[in-house]
Amino acid sequence: MSDIDTAATTTDAADHRLRRSLGFRDLVVYGLLFIAPMAPVGVFGTLDARSHGAVALVYLVATVAMAFTAFSYAQMVRVVPQAGSVFAYARAGLGSRAGFIAGWMAMLDYLLIPAVAYLFSGIAMEALVPEVSRWVWTALAVVVTTLLNLWGVRTAARVGFLVLAMEIVVLLVFVVSAVVVLARDGAERGWLSPLSGDGTQGAFAMSAVLGAVSIAVLSYLGFDAIASFAEEVDQGGREARWKGGGGRRAGGSAKVARAVLFCLALAGVLFVVQTYLVALLQPTSSAELAAEPGRQGSAFYDAVDASVGTWLHDLVAVSKAIGAAFAALAGQAAAGRLLFAMGRDRRLPRALSRTDAGVPRVALLCAASVTLVAAVWAARRDDGMDHLVSVVDIGALTAFTLLHASVIGWFALRRRGGPVIWWRHVLIPAAGAAITLAVIVEASGTAQVVGAIWLAAGLGVLVAQRGRNST
Repeated sequence: MSDIDTAATTTDAADHRLRRSLGFRDLVVYGLLFIAPMAPVGVFGTLDARSHGAVALVYLVATVAMAFTAFSYAQMVRVVPQAGSVFAYARAGLGSRAGFIAGWMAMLDYLLIPAVAYLFSGIAMEALVPEVSRWVWTALAVVVTTLLNLWGVRTAARVGFLVLAMEIVVLLVFVVSAVVVLARDGAERGWLSPLSGDGTQGAFAMSAVLGAVSIAVLSYLGFDAIASFAEEVDQGGREARWKGGGGRRAGGSAKVARAVLFCLALAGVLFVVQTYLVALLQPTSSAELAAEPGRQGSAFYDAVDASVGTWLHDLVAVSKAIGAAFAALAGQAAAGRLLFAMGRDRRLPRALSRTDAGVPRVALLCAASVTLVAAVWAARRDDGMDHLVSVVDIGALTAFTLLHASVIGWFALRRRGGPVIWWRHVLIPAAGAAITLAVIVEASGTAQVVGAIWLAAGLGVLVAQRGRNST
């Protein structure tokens, strides 16, 4: 019996089964919540300085780069529609050991990204209510969103939809306000400068854009979490009705595949539009931002404040504070599903795979506990954010590389997906793996060291499990 068949059989046990209640809209909500519609706000200044002013082009290139990863997710979720996402895919395409390593590396990402989001929410709330320390706000955000996740994936999705709607409204207010100001007062920079550079750091350099892309891809981390909910998707729908009994499984996985691609495309459009507009409003040149790194973090807010007004500055800040907490909610939910899947496969303690009314509460509580410790620790340190941000992407990028390899392994090497379509099953995933490896090379030295240590720890666990199973 294959690994996939074994996992599917195990899933039938009542106390290890997730509840199928999510539709396409719910998947999109989780994906966009995790990504955050205004994710570029915090990194705009850094990207503007690094790209010599071509920040909108950076996000355009980053969207295309991440499309390779989204395409590989869409390929694998259709043939391995299981919780655990890249853990399940690498196990199917490359073997159980590679699957464990993929899940282990993704775990680093899924546990730390929510911690960063919770900390960001705590910092924003402390700015609004300075009488209360940021670590208190951070811990409160963890508790509230954890309770929503424990209540159930459907309830969390409904509340998340309201928060996402609020974020979209704020983004639309910003877009309309920016267009009005530009139409009335004109642009601070050239109209094509967000795509070609502002010229203050010399001629346009594609190398500068690509260097900035290695940072911009962090804004997209989260769309992949959609695949973690594959076993909780309602299997009805057009695909199921057309394909009969076998199509019922296809209906759920097709929704996940479409949601992954839709979220990435929509996020790309939102990121390009908002960075294009704010770059036109930016009175500070990219050269000045590069010379004064301390101004980069607030560059987006400063441009909005100077051109539109403080009221929009405050509105965006409040939206980011609330949105960050619910981005963490989606991340925590994905982390819980990953721990659940690895526990079910006996790669982590079996207790993690237990469910209560279809909710993996043990796994969720474990994920929340680790995230709480990391977030509060960082909130109590002045350099806490720097420590978390410096390592948050390395696990996801490593897992993405193994995802691309799993597509090649499943379709081209094991030939378990029917006839091999070389451009789809080899060329695109190979290009995607090259992109993620290039971004890993461009990552900070701290991130690379932490990633190597975490990988070594995972290999140690794998060796220990192999020794235990052989005795």
